[in-house]
Amino acid sequence: MNAIPEVIEAHTRAVDAFTQWMLEISNSASMAMMISVAHRTGLFDTMAKMPPSNSSKIATAAGLRERYVRECLGALTAGGIVRYDASNGTYMLPPEHAARLTRDAYPTNMASMMQWVSVLGAVEDEIIRCFREGGGVPYERFHRFHEAMAEESDQTTIGGMMEHILPAIPGLKERLVRGIDVVDIGCGAGKAMLFLAERFPRSRFRGFDFSAEAIGMATKMASERRLKNVHFEQRDVTNMPERQEFDLITAFDAIHDQAHPAMVLRNIQQALRNDGTFLMQDIRASSHLEKNIGQPLAPFLYTISTMHCMTVSLACGGCGLGTCWGEELARDMLRDAGFSRVEVKQLEHDILNNYYICMK
Repeated sequence: MNAIPEVIEAHTRAVDAFTQWMLEISNSASMAMMISVAHRTGLFDTMAKMPPSNSSKIATAAGLRERYVRECLGALTAGGIVRYDASNGTYMLPPEHAARLTRDAYPTNMASMMQWVSVLGAVEDEIIRCFREGGGVPYERFHRFHEAMAEESDQTTIGGMMEHILPAIPGLKERLVRGIDVVDIGCGAGKAMLFLAERFPRSRFRGFDFSAEAIGMATKMASERRLKNVHFEQRDVTNMPERQEFDLITAFDAIHDQAHPAMVLRNIQQALRNDGTFLMQDIRASSHLEKNIGQPLAPFLYTISTMHCMTVSLACGGCGLGTCWGEELARDMLRDAGFSRVEVKQLEHDILNNYYICMK
């Protein structure tokens, strides 16, 4: 009987601790949304270049409405992102925060990641329907997805391309200078191929993507930059008749989204020339849940999978591989697709992805 009060007290402490944690989650989610707003409106970029100022001066400098700026600054101040001096009513963005929140911080601007809260939240009702009825939510239902993904690609892929990604494959830069045939699978808005086409004019670049919206964005940018060595096509890469046509095939965080990834990987293997290379950037995770517990981004990755990567595959009648398909399964699928040698590298600039270098 004496142990009962102790058990009750321990239970109460556990409930209180969990309650506190839930409050912290609520505040963190709120901060993510306000950081996204401040990023998209250019508020952080403006404040980083200003001395401590009141909300009216900040709003004028940013070209925004003061009342909205003031309320947003209230949230950011309460959340510890912005500092407020009550004696004169001024706000400032500390330099150490600006180093991760402004466009000048590229490629380490973490504010762009926060956009996913609102992008994915917009389809919550449809995801709940899928929980009850099955199926999936197709790409076209994700408002601003390609815009947000292009910005993310700028950071993880474009930002590290010359210094980290290309050097991971010995001799690749030299081959690109001489001129080779390259295609990007799931190219999205085409940022990677546009970047490479500008720097390696003797090489020939193509990009395939299922989304007409993404291909339209990529084609428009290629035209604006007057690039003649890059071409984008709306393609279902489960139907890819090319055989031994490419020296380099890339897929930047795209394979796990595919409806039929095993078929896509086989097509990629067959489209490579005998001395070609397949470079697959994909999520750094294990195929086993227990090995992902404790990893800093694991909750984010499983959420992204539920709300986007898995569901867009299921919407096409696919297997719903998911974001955390993991290195173990990836290696098995690459082997089954016919790749004889697979090397997995982790690059200094990217804590989110593995880089699979695959040979025929």
